Amino acid sequence: MKKIITMLMLILSTLSFAAKKLYVGTNAEFKPHEYLENNKMVGFDIELIRAIGKRINKDVELKNIAFDALIPALNTRDIDVAASGMTITKARSEKVLFSSPYYENALAVVYKDGTTVNSLDDLKGKKIAAQLGTTGADLAHKIEGTAVKEFDHSNEALLELQNGGVDATVIDLPVAQYYSTKHPDQHIKFMAYPNTKEYLGLAMNKDNKALQEQINKAIADMKADGEFNTLYKKWFNVDAPADMPVVLDFK
Repeated sequence: MKKIITMLMLILSTLSFAAKKLYVGTNAEFKPHEYLENNKMVGFDIELIRAIGKRINKDVELKNIAFDALIPALNTRDIDVAASGMTITKARSEKVLFSSPYYENALAVVYKDGTTVNSLDDLKGKKIAAQLGTTGADLAHKIEGTAVKEFDHSNEALLELQNGGVDATVIDLPVAQYYSTKHPDQHIKFMAYPNTKEYLGLAMNKDNKALQEQINKAIADMKADGEFNTLYKKWFNVDAPADMPVVLDFK
């Protein structure tokens, strides 16, 4: 009997420990939101989800996986949350739940100095690189006559541009800004892709409304007590937008 009781206590203890874990998937290739530094995952999204974890009393365990594998991993419950600069879209909202938006984003066209890109019309018939499964790839395919090369990581798409394999890369604006700042020797230019305001959100399994409510409350509390703005300013050197929506309605 003592052995049975001991085993039951061990099982309950294990389940209790597991319940305190928050398994978070990310694709650490999106500076400054999430990236590897000395083999450690860092970035705005990483610090945000860790802060949320503290507020909902869960230990965050990070998993670095391919961006296009994040939603499948949520659906199979291999992860609880995707914190990876994921744009909230109608199509994705049909597959997963999203938190309140935490970042206002836009897309950009990146190209080398000497390439003529004065408007999007100049991209017609060009070779364009983009990251697989992103809104940048979706838009690149919509440009007339383009040949689109898709890569698992944004840095691979930028490397293809650097090596002359494409004429331009369509990628998230903060990535373009960061890349051009860190690589002045490559003579990179970029232009904001017009009318592409987007919002990033944390994604969860469609059935996990309880976790969505916990995370949304944590984000709201962080905004109310100033922690969110402090974190935002640390990574982007500006105050967080005061008018970010709480919910995006695609109806």
